Amino acid sequence: MVTIANEHLQAEINLHGAELSSLKGDDGTEYMWQADPQVWARHAPVLFPIVGALKDDEYHYQGQTYHMTRHGFARDMDFEVLRQEDNAVELVLTDTAESRAKFPFAFRLVLSYRLAGNSLEVGYSVNNPSHDDELYFSIGAHPAFSLPLDAESAYDEYTLTFDPAETRTHIPLDGKYADYAQRDEQEVGQQALSHELFKDDALIYELNGEETTMSLKSSKGGHGVALTVSDAPYVGIWSNYPVPGNFCCIEPWWGIADAPDASGELTEKRGINRLAPGGTFVQGYTIKTF
Repeated sequence: MVTIANEHLQAEINLHGAELSSLKGDDGTEYMWQADPQVWARHAPVLFPIVGALKDDEYHYQGQTYHMTRHGFARDMDFEVLRQEDNAVELVLTDTAESRAKFPFAFRLVLSYRLAGNSLEVGYSVNNPSHDDELYFSIGAHPAFSLPLDAESAYDEYTLTFDPAETRTHIPLDGKYADYAQRDEQEVGQQALSHELFKDDALIYELNGEETTMSLKSSKGGHGVALTVSDAPYVGIWSNYPVPGNFCCIEPWWGIADAPDASGELTEKRGINRLAPGGTFVQGYTIKTF
């Protein structure tokens, strides 16, 4: 476990999965879900090298078939500390024989966490160290924010607010697959939270790379949290159902689950990122606490 802190916040990051496991305010408020194993035993897994599920948990690349389960393997691998300061840390994961059995690419994945004021800045850097081969990958975030954040509030007194509020493409799920054939347009502004909101699994919207802030606030005031992402194509909003969890995930994604009719070819996968030899992909998001 690695701990970073400033005058407003303290964050704990587990080297296993480079997972943010705690984000506490100076008054002791814990903003992250504490991974109750009876509900959902994670805090904020890193989704790499896929986001969501592959059709039949497999894909094809250069005539070979590879098997990989939902959200990939990075969340279950041990990262190493690349560098650390009082208020910041960088963690790195590189390909191994174990990873290549599922994902036949060289890669260098760096997760950065930096506290600035009352915010946590999270960064992703994916480098393709190969001199010859392109790297195909997706990456995404899955932070679960604990709700309620005040003893005076209840889960269903929170609202999820999108800024800007506008019409967005909603992509429903068919089981664990993203059903593009059934996508529709929805006005997305303020949404009252309830556990039943997630009875059909995650709510998925296209962001189209537009800077968007998604906030969780109680109608009674008090503490809240906001996540801002400037260049993500998708976001997922999720909580556990039917076993209710007192958390809400806000998940910026640079990738998405396969559609029910996906070909299975990695190079044709919707939302896949394609990185040239020697290239680096840099993205991230910011969590603001209040």
